[in-house]
Amino acid sequence: MAASAKELYERAMSLNDEERAELVGMLLESLEIQDDEGVEAAWLEEIERRVAELDSGAVKTVSWTEVRSKIFEPRAR
Repeated sequence: MAASAKELYERAMSLNDEERAELVGMLLESLEIQDDEGVEAAWLEEIERRVAELDSGAVKTVSWTEVRSKIFEPRAR
């Protein structure tokens, strides 16, 4: 008889943290779908483009402090 997802969850919760993490990894791997061809290459190209922009000075970075203040400061309405 196959165990239900709830029963499996309850059994998995009795595992230690390391064992649960390993189980999660195995379950996620079982769901992974093949990447579309070229996705990895496209991301590499995008990363290289962005690094080049930073290196050339075409774009400027913004500190986390500045970003955080813009996100959380109340806006005048």
